[in-house]
Amino acid sequence: MFDVGFAEIVLVMVIALLVVGPERLPRLARTAGLWLGKARSFVQSVREDIERELAAEELKRVMSDTGQLGEEVRAVREIIEETDADLRQATAMPARTDRGETPAEAPATASGAGPQAPALSGPGAPQAAAGDGSEEDGRR
Repeated sequence: MFDVGFAEIVLVMVIALLVVGPERLPRLARTAGLWLGKARSFVQSVREDIERELAAEELKRVMSDTGQLGEEVRAVREIIEETDADLRQATAMPARTDRGETPAEAPATASGAGPQAPALSGPGAPQAAAGDGSEEDGRR
C-alpha cells in the first residue's frame, strides 16, 4: 500500500518531537496508535464485508447453475423410482414357465415328460437303507 521505510518513520518522529515537545509526545503517540488501530479494524471489517458479499454472489450463481441441473437430477430420480417400482412388482409376481404355468403347476421333471411321484421327507416318510440302495441290505 504505502512504501514507508525506517528513514521516513524517524523523520516523522523527529518533526513530531520538535513540534509537540517531549512532554506531550507520549500522549500524542498513544492517541495516534489508538486512531491507527481503529482505522485498521475499520478497513478489516470493510474487507470482510466485501468478501462476504462476493461469497454470497458466488453462492447465488452456483445455486442458479444447480437449479438447471436440479431438473435433470429430478428426471433421473423419477426414472430410477419407476424402474425400482417395476422391479418390485416383477419380483412380487410368481414366476412363469415357458408354457405360461407357475412352478406349482409345471411338471416336476425337467424334460416335461410327465409328473413324477413327489419325494417324501419328514417323520412319516419311508427311509432308504444305507449301502447300495437296495432293500436287501436292510434284511441281512
